[in-house]
Amino acid sequence: MVVIVNSLARGVGLRLTPPAMQILTVHHITSYTYDRPVRFGEHALMMRPRDSHDLRMVEASLSVSPTATTRWTHDVFGNSVARVEFQEEADHLHIESTIRIEHYGLAAPDFSTLEPYARSLPFPYDSNEVADLGRCMERHHKDPQHRITEWARQFMDGHSVDTGETLMAMNEAVRSKFSYETREAHGTQTPSETLDRGTGSCRDFALFFMEAVRTLGLGARFVSGYLYDPAMDAALKDPALPTGADLRGAGATHAWVQVYLPGAGWVEFDPTNGIAGGANLIRVAVARDPAQASPVSGSYFGPPEAFQSLEIAVEVTAN
Repeated sequence: MVVIVNSLARGVGLRLTPPAMQILTVHHITSYTYDRPVRFGEHALMMRPRDSHDLRMVEASLSVSPTATTRWTHDVFGNSVARVEFQEEADHLHIESTIRIEHYGLAAPDFSTLEPYARSLPFPYDSNEVADLGRCMERHHKDPQHRITEWARQFMDGHSVDTGETLMAMNEAVRSKFSYETREAHGTQTPSETLDRGTGSCRDFALFFMEAVRTLGLGARFVSGYLYDPAMDAALKDPALPTGADLRGAGATHAWVQVYLPGAGWVEFDPTNGIAGGANLIRVAVARDPAQASPVSGSYFGPPEAFQSLEIAVEVTAN
């Protein structure tokens, strides 16, 4: 089956084939080291996606050291969460996850499916959608000088504007106007900090874009997962090829945003790379706030100086 979608560049129709299926394997290792044995509190791990029409789990494995018991739950958003309780002290914590999936991500959003009333901004959601979107429409960070609002409104001319074109322009503006950096510090910058610094990580950019979109009255949620980069995949398979990545954020966990558009549903936007649609994005967890979608969260009991290092390695390969 083919679909008709509006060209964002010229507003004319073009034909897109259905999303191609890829079999992808994600190998994710997280390792903490300490200078002495410490006791660990319960940890929550978000590394396993849920099956959907665009992603099907083929197989998955999870191993943890030191010895622990694991139980699986669904959180308030329906994410799959492994709750890990440790049975002994140790000077390390090693978490290794491998998943193999069938992935059917769209190469680009299909804005032609939007409901007629949602094709131009601003638009009101249906009352039933407002009730269900709830806090995903609310801004979560203070903006006393309305700087985030002003940043978002620059993409609107004061009249009705095309919804798809506006969101794509905002997505690309984050990629082109802000500098990407890897940042090992815990937590996420506030949107105001990202705007002030002009730099950030994928989590920072996702939060900034999410808050900017919410100023336009749209529902948005934070997504945590993985990024497939064909260039990095090729380099892993052939040592003769130059190392490196074409996409920012590859080789680690990744974060982006979903925006709810009536008729199209939750549409993926990755402001770190200026891409949309989800062909390279492997969704693991969704939440209204970044703190609710951390791949690894937990605690240890011991002096702060006991902590020595954290290493994260992610490989995403196509089979």
